Amino acid sequence: MRHIITHGAIQTKDLASRFARRLLKSKPAEKALVVGLIGELGGGKTVFAKGFAKSLGIGKIITSPTFVLEKNYELPGKKHLRLIHIDAYRIENPEELIGLGFKNLIRDPKNIVLVEWADKVSQILPKDCVRIKFEHAGKNKRKITIKTFDS
Repeated sequence: MRHIITHGAIQTKDLASRFARRLLKSKPAEKALVVGLIGELGGGKTVFAKGFAKSLGIGKIITSPTFVLEKNYELPGKKHLRLIHIDAYRIENPEELIGLGFKNLIRDPKNIVLVEWADKVSQILPKDCVRIKFEHAGKNKRKITIKTFDS
């Protein structure tokens, strides 16, 4: 488990970029890489997602898919072919995500699945899901805790 303090959006995006590069260097998986982002409103989850996506080569503007629940981005030329960005903020029951094909998404080793508000659907996340918690630590300051399966 790692604790990092960031001072503003630029540092949070930079952390996300470094994290994404490190994650992609990991050995090929038999299923999707799943990253759960946890924290209160305004905690930095979407800022992290933007930095993460940019480091994967996604040039589009990344916004949180609060109302559509899920956005898919192609990753041409990468070992993973898709970034699936899910926002579970409006989810009342984890079964709602299952009804949208979540189990298939996390089975596909060509997917990276980034879930904002992951605590709302923690029961259906894989046990080896990387969990990143965001906490307010002052004005523009965030305490970010990264917990991997092996930490």
